[in-house]
Order: sequence, then C-alpha cells, then structure tokens
Amino acid sequence: MILSLLISLFLLADAPAAQDPEAPVTGQAALEGEVDVPGIIFGHVGDAYEWHITSWRGHSIAIPLPVIVRSRSTGWHVFSSRHLEEGEYEGFHIDPESGKIVDGAGVRPLDISITKNVLSLMMSCLLLVVVILLCARWYRRHDPEQEAPTGLAALMEPLVMMVHEMARENIGEADYRRYSPFLCTAFLFILLNNFLGIIPIFPGGANLTGNIAVTLVLALCTFLTVNLTGTKHYYKDIFLPDVPGFLKPIMPIIEVFSALMKPVSLTIRLFANMLAGHILILSLVCIIFIMAKYGGVLFGSMTVVSVIFGVFMDLLECLVAFIQAYVFTMLSSIYIGLARQKEE
Repeated sequence: MILSLLISLFLLADAPAAQDPEAPVTGQAALEGEVDVPGIIFGHVGDAYEWHITSWRGHSIAIPLPVIVRSRSTGWHVFSSRHLEEGEYEGFHIDPESGKIVDGAGVRPLDISITKNVLSLMMSCLLLVVVILLCARWYRRHDPEQEAPTGLAALMEPLVMMVHEMARENIGEADYRRYSPFLCTAFLFILLNNFLGIIPIFPGGANLTGNIAVTLVLALCTFLTVNLTGTKHYYKDIFLPDVPGFLKPIMPIIEVFSALMKPVSLTIRLFANMLAGHILILSLVCIIFIMAKYGGVLFGSMTVVSVIFGVFMDLLECLVAFIQAYVFTMLSSIYIGLARQKEE
C-alpha cells in the first residue's frame, strides 16, 4: 500500500498547474503554481481515448488507443488517438466539455473506439479467464481430496467456496448449482476490477467499476437472471398477491416498482462507493502539492499527514473493494432466491 501511494505521488508530481497556458508545465512549476485538483481527479477517474501514464518535463507519457468512429457523411474512420493531440484530425476533434469525439459541426458520430475503460475491460476479462483456467488445470492434475490446493488454486478456492455457500443459503439446495457460475463470475469480475482500479500504474488505474455504465450492465444481468427464471409463484406474488381486496389494485404497482428499483440500487451502490474511494485517495494526495507553496514547515507536516491518511485510505479501499463485490453478489443471490420460491 505504501508503494502504491508513492507511485501515486510520482504520477501527480508533474500535474499541470493553473498558470500561464504558454509556459511549460514541469513538476517544479506545478509546485509553485495552483494545482488543478479537479482536473487531476476527474482526469484519473474518467474515461479517455488514451491511457495516460504520467507527465515528464512538460510532456505527457500516454498509450494511444484506436479511435473507431462512423460519420453520417464520410463513413468509417479508424486512426490513433495520438492524432487528436494536435487538435482536429480527419474532421474530428474532442469536445472539451463532454470529452467525446465530435465532427466539425459538433455532432457526435457513432463511436465504438477502444477507450481506456474498454481496454481495461478487455484486459481484466482476459486475466480472469487465465486465472480460472490455471486453477482448473491444477484440479485436473491433482486430487483435491488427497492434497490441499497450492499457489493460485489455494487463493481462489476459498473465494469460490464462499460464493458457492452463499448461493446455497440464499437460493436453496434445489437450485443453487444452476446459479453458482453466474454469481462466481460476477463476484470475481467485480473484485478483480476493484483491485485493478486501486493500482495507480498501467495496467491498473482505470476506474471501471466506478463507471456507471459498467455497473448498470452488471445489474441488468442480475435483473434478467431474476425475471427470466422466476417461478409462477414469484409472478403471482407480484400481480396477484394474497392481500385484502382494497390493496389488490395497489400492490402490483408497488411490486413492479420494487422489481425495477433492485437493479438501480445495485448499479448506484457499486458505482458510488468505488468512485468515491478513488476521489478521496486522489484528494488526499493532492493536499501535498496544494500545501507546497505555504512553506517548508506546513508542507512537510501536511505531507506526513497526507501520506498516513493515504495509506489508511488505501487499506480501507482494499476492504471496500472486497465488501462491494461481496454485497453485489449476496444481493443478487437473495433476489434470485426470492424469484425461485415455490408455493407452500
């Protein structure tokens, strides 16, 4: 965690300062000027058409990503995001307000570019597949009843068994095996991306689970699983509940609204907690550079305080990363279990 925080300090040391736009931006200039805290924070937690690594002596070090857009008038365009650093390229530029690519008329084209979050999603999915296949290879070559798992399999087994038992308790003995693969995949995917988001250097640093579009898709997977596999008793409780007659017209509306709010709560809970954690850690690190102009005593003392709180928040964020993956999976299993109830 201390190493992670030190790397964060290095990455922010050359952060652009709010000074003369024509003056070169260096680490010393950033310390002498006003640090653009909102720019630093939202630049790290937002999506982008390149993967920014750091700035060195006024030059940005970044991994350019492919831009793939389709204009209504000129068709498909594929080029490197590096060309957009100079401004307009092939009639396209990045809108400074939205951060998205627009054409000369300010109209957004069909955009399927490989952005920072998309690349992070691809890498995390590939990494998760590799981890699962390596664990499966260990179990193919060993008898788990005769010897305990070692290496990566020893790390993954308690996580998988935890989700497996969670599914058994919340869904029931008859159906839990049917849903365990989905719940394990959701838990491991969220956990992996939560931890990758804490790592400040490539291939970490992307705020994937702090992106509401990603958490919405995860919540919709749970929503579809619940409502496409629900029993007749589940839908009877929604549309024909066993309540007094004067409540029968009202209860279906309440139950449908409740069913629609479940994916919304899953979406916002995961998104808001992970985004807030990233913003808080970056804010603590920025305090060091904000205090640099107030003298050595205040700068030194606030640096110590910021590092201590930064390490504490890093440790807390690791705990939050696990808790949020656990809560999302637990609530998903509970919703599935409620939809699989049989009429007594």
